[in-house]
Amino acid sequence: MRYNLLAAVFAVAFLCSCTVNLNNTASKTDSHTTLNSGVEVEPVIKDKNILNLETLSHEKQGYGQGVQMDDNNRPLGALDFNEKYKKYNAKAINNEKGVITLTFDQGYENGYTTKILDTLKQKKVKATFFVVQDYAERNPELVRRMIDEGHTLGNHSVTHRSMPELTEAECKSEINGLHEYIKDNFGYEMTTFRPPMGEYSEFSLAVTKECGYNTELWSFAYADWDTNAQPDKNEALVKLTSSLHDGAIYLLHSVSSTNAEILPDFIDEALNAGYKFK
Repeated sequence: MRYNLLAAVFAVAFLCSCTVNLNNTASKTDSHTTLNSGVEVEPVIKDKNILNLETLSHEKQGYGQGVQMDDNNRPLGALDFNEKYKKYNAKAINNEKGVITLTFDQGYENGYTTKILDTLKQKKVKATFFVVQDYAERNPELVRRMIDEGHTLGNHSVTHRSMPELTEAECKSEINGLHEYIKDNFGYEMTTFRPPMGEYSEFSLAVTKECGYNTELWSFAYADWDTNAQPDKNEALVKLTSSLHDGAIYLLHSVSSTNAEILPDFIDEALNAGYKFK
């Protein structure tokens, strides 16, 4: 009888203690959770806007690598861009010694892409081709060849609009719209975006990251896009080869007859100088 009474007393005390602990825990549920060690931890917040888009600048920036170089012939403009915007997975130059990346912007087809692809295949060099949706719709055989021959397909937006002039929804539509088109029609998922005209804002770079994309600009470009005023082939080749640098990202336009002509020689001279193509 005595033992039963003691057991009952201990049971009541235990239940009271549990009730106090539960009440204390309940009082924390709206702000913090307390671990057994007494350390408070922040609760998990779903759908938290980590990038804080509302606070970011919409000011339009027009990218250019500039003409000032460091001691290794790397454009300071590209290096500055990397440092400033790396938090948005954006870059204009790679940090790889002895490596070059060839990229081509595919705004429209001018009859030279086949020759460019033939050269790349012959030289066993891979490149990135940034396409807009109209190009992919009109030239599915060339897009298929790019993919099948191991090149990277880059996203250049649906309609080539200036990204910093768009709302968040419009930016995402330009990126995701082309992403879905390429995925549905070619079974290929793109991961790299080049903003049309090299125009961007801090806001548009952040939205691009939210879409799951990296932004890739360039560390070399020259006036090759005007089909009625093509640069001299010898002068262009000198310009390309004299600009070689570690981690270079070359932007060339596939509408250029000059680029199609000098590409084999440029690849040979870059390889002879000890560079590799990524």
